[in-house]
Amino acid sequence: MQRLSETLPRPLILVPTMGALHAGHLALVEMAKRISGQAGATVVSIFVNPTQFGPAEDFAKYPRTLKADCELLRTAKCDIAFAPAADDMYFSDRSTAVLESELSRVMCGASRPGHFSGVCTVVTKLFHITRPDIAIFGEKDFQQLAILRRMARDLNFPVRIVSHPIVREEDGLALSSRNRFLSEEERKGAAVIHATLLEAEQKIRNGWNLTNHVEDWMRESISKEKLAKIDYVVAVDPVTLQRSDRIKTPVLLAAAVFFGSTRLIDNRLLE
Repeated sequence: MQRLSETLPRPLILVPTMGALHAGHLALVEMAKRISGQAGATVVSIFVNPTQFGPAEDFAKYPRTLKADCELLRTAKCDIAFAPAADDMYFSDRSTAVLESELSRVMCGASRPGHFSGVCTVVTKLFHITRPDIAIFGEKDFQQLAILRRMARDLNFPVRIVSHPIVREEDGLALSSRNRFLSEEERKGAAVIHATLLEAEQKIRNGWNLTNHVEDWMRESISKEKLAKIDYVVAVDPVTLQRSDRIKTPVLLAAAVFFGSTRLIDNRLLE
């Protein structure tokens, strides 16, 4: 695939997405427009990346709403929507991938082997194709954000990684394309994740400093919701994603929880 035209205005801001756009994505686009200003341009990529899905995951049913997505981007005054096909992004006999070997071992990486290699590979390709000055990612997938910052640093990409805070529903549930798969009862129960993170934050600010104590309480709190099945809850350093026996700020409180077959992630960063 050829690079996008080198004559595009600068600064060029990239917002990578997998489509099925919602208000969270549009907040990233709005941020990109503010940064680019009148002189620059915004590119939003829409690509459901097959290499970041495991064999038992939801690649086939992941929502694909390209026409509606393009209408939303047109309304948001996005300059370019880049929506390649899988055959455009990956050769059938490909044998090269990008692997981050430290931050991807824990949290989502522990339960989704190969996921972050797929993420790093596709984002590397997007960086080469679009050649952005800045790329914007949401903080909902904080581990992904940390890994891509590390990748950009380690591989000397001339791209600045910028993050946008999580956009939430009224009851605190983080916006996600996967929320549409929740039943009414599951959707109601899913609010327990954010509520637990908020209360855990307060306990830390009130003096709780044993990591095991905080994580055990979070696990117990979420488990009170009968439909919740916990993948992980952690309190980790937001840069290294490693645990220590005692909590010291900054600390990232993060959780991944299944409701039915839908896996939701959320986090809370304590500065």
